[in-house]
Amino acid sequence: MVEQMSYEPEPSYPPASGSVRRGWEAVREALPLPGTVLAIDGPMILDWAALMSALPPGTLTIDMRTATVSWDQVRKRTASAERLAGDPDFATLAAGDLVDLIDELPPTPRDPDRLTVVYGPGAALTGHDQLWYADLPKRYAEHATADGAGRNIGQPSGEPGTMQRLFYIDWALLDRHRDAIAPGIGQWLDLQDPAEPRLLTGAGLRATLAWLSQSPLRTRPTFNTTSWGGHWGQEQLGMNPQARNTALGYELIAPESGILIGTRATGCVEIPFQLLVAAHPQAVLGPAVQRRFGSSFPIRFDYLDTYGGGSLSVHVHPRADTMWEVFGWSYPQHETYYVMVAAPGNIIHLGLREDADIPTFERQAHAAHDHGEPFDIGRFVQQHPAEPHQLFLVPAGTPHGSGQGNVVLEISATPYLYSLRFYDWLRRDADGHQRPVHVGHAFDNLDTSRTGGPLRDALIQKPRTVTTGAGWHEDLIGALPEMFFQVHRIELTAGATAHQDTTDRFHVLNVVAGQAVRVRTERDEHLLSYAETMVIPASAGPYTVTALGSQPARVVKAFVR
Repeated sequence: MVEQMSYEPEPSYPPASGSVRRGWEAVREALPLPGTVLAIDGPMILDWAALMSALPPGTLTIDMRTATVSWDQVRKRTASAERLAGDPDFATLAAGDLVDLIDELPPTPRDPDRLTVVYGPGAALTGHDQLWYADLPKRYAEHATADGAGRNIGQPSGEPGTMQRLFYIDWALLDRHRDAIAPGIGQWLDLQDPAEPRLLTGAGLRATLAWLSQSPLRTRPTFNTTSWGGHWGQEQLGMNPQARNTALGYELIAPESGILIGTRATGCVEIPFQLLVAAHPQAVLGPAVQRRFGSSFPIRFDYLDTYGGGSLSVHVHPRADTMWEVFGWSYPQHETYYVMVAAPGNIIHLGLREDADIPTFERQAHAAHDHGEPFDIGRFVQQHPAEPHQLFLVPAGTPHGSGQGNVVLEISATPYLYSLRFYDWLRRDADGHQRPVHVGHAFDNLDTSRTGGPLRDALIQKPRTVTTGAGWHEDLIGALPEMFFQVHRIELTAGATAHQDTTDRFHVLNVVAGQAVRVRTERDEHLLSYAETMVIPASAGPYTVTALGSQPARVVKAFVR
């Protein structure tokens, strides 16, 4: 095994069966014979016209996008909870299925002399002989919608889509639909490169997912920019060097993360990580976790990079009742901040001051949002030293935010679209508009019991050693009764090996200090370098972590209690 002990931005895994083919000729060679009905399903963001133009002349095509009910009906059938009616930013997650937006499926006639292709979101619902899935990762839809070029499910052409519907309506319906039809997919088509698509058979896809469900893996990391973003991801990891900043580093966020399947020689197809979890929930999550969370992977790892940037907003996340009754997610957004990089004097905002006057806090937050009046958030919210390798616990309902100059590894519950802001420093986005602040939602979810000295003792914990071995020890660094996951840290001297076991619950690892570690299971081994994140499926069982190079290593580990 060649050990390149540096951050790998494109981790990939060879197919367990077959190989990745590329090019439009490979696509055409895989097409079924005339007289066949082929359904090609996929997301709205796809350039469906370009895909249809690459098919052989004379192909009969049927556009599934015209089968949805009227736009007014689409909006009525996906309406939010009453408390979000008219909300400009949030919506209740869409329940039900994609078929709920279709009253009548189009006929799919069979012509013995030519191929019939029904295409677009929901194509798999029609009568067909073979099924393909054509895909673009979600980041493409997010960027297109932000640029005004995206379109939501059922929306008339010519109207720009909204991020609100994309996040809370479209993705919920499309993910549920894709996961349901996955067992019948005959070809997976990756169209990220429109000049050279990549193709993997459904059999190869399913064999690879079965293999990965028992093997450690990394998802493809993605770094996004924001108005507060810093430059650590660019300078230390080499990510997005031409971007404005690398504010958000998505290491593992199940609703968006992808797995690259293929090799450098053949190229890769990118498969949603969520598809792996949906296909093998018990193997990935473990039986007890699967019973509790279904096919939702409940822990995420991401970076908040304010190194050379500005402070995050001070915000709060929905508590359990609001998360379910209003937003439609079945578990709350508990978080933790693990400080990887910080200079003396840097801070973390966390919890209310003991003397916080809540009515005054609320009045000043409204005045800032409505009239652009700045105020001192430190009068109401505590500020703590951002000490490297300190973990801060952030249960739902607790005000918090990272100050400028930090790199925070956020180890959290999977919901990630529900930051309810009290104050964002009157900051404006790239277009000059004031960034959204959600004062009403924020105060509705504020836990006023998180105050003063007791808060510091509960949320800023000291390490407690739970296991030791030759040259290593493992500490519990964060746990609360109300939080369903906990965080440990494994500390190893150079060359030391720590013995671990999933005991039927998945683990997530990240190397927060040192050069790299080797993760070895009973069937394979993997390199994990500094700042990289790895999922250890529950079915992997016993494994070891060995510190590589000349330096000690620190590895954080999160799992569901």
